Amino acid sequence: MADASADPLSILRAQPDRAAVLVDFDGTLAPIVPTASEARPLAGVREVLERLNASYAMVAVVSGRPVAYLTDQLGLGLRLVGLYGLEWSDGGPTVEHPAAAPWRTVIDSVAVEATAALPVGVDVEHKGLSLTLHFRPAPDAAAVTAAWAADAAVRSGLHERVAKMSIELHPPIAVDKGTVVRDLVAGLDAACYLGDDSGDLPAFAALDALAEDGLHTVKIVVAGADADPALVAAADLVMSGPPAALALLRTLL
Repeated sequence: MADASADPLSILRAQPDRAAVLVDFDGTLAPIVPTASEARPLAGVREVLERLNASYAMVAVVSGRPVAYLTDQLGLGLRLVGLYGLEWSDGGPTVEHPAAAPWRTVIDSVAVEATAALPVGVDVEHKGLSLTLHFRPAPDAAAVTAAWAADAAVRSGLHERVAKMSIELHPPIAVDKGTVVRDLVAGLDAACYLGDDSGDLPAFAALDALAEDGLHTVKIVVAGADADPALVAAADLVMSGPPAALALLRTLL
């Protein structure tokens, strides 16, 4: 029997056909960069995920990015979940949440408004079914961006989600990384999740709830200088940046 007290990942290695490996993208597989569109996974990430996918019952990247972006960066062949569960792919065409389509025109309109209204330097990332306002390139615009986003949410009916140096606006649909994790690990015996931001807290909470029902879980934070203290406090393991996360994933091979 693998000794989980000495190495919490040992149970996953011992029975990969009964285990899930779930990973965030930005800040976990890819370093945080000033401009969102420039984010790229570390060299070796794609190969490791492909090898893990050949052995484990479930390997998935769970991200706030659109599936199209994840596919460009990681290729096809494993489960890609984008926009916090609003869309996903199993290597084929992207599938959208059935309640999301009516919100596409709302997102289009709010994205146009944001581009016109927000200060120069704020990056408006239009993701199709959601949008993110990045003020990392213009940190002095944080308060203005937050105020505009709060007003836009009231006017449009969208929901706000705060992330690292950014604010996200999403359709009011009851999906997040927690609902995604519960779906992905259903019927399995063990799962680990690697994440770096406050958007990963629901995934950790879902694993805590599943652990009460007997699932062996490992919550891993990939911490940077601006790591969410609540996420770090909830973690079983803390890694220092994407290179450490990649090294940990290699230990699961």
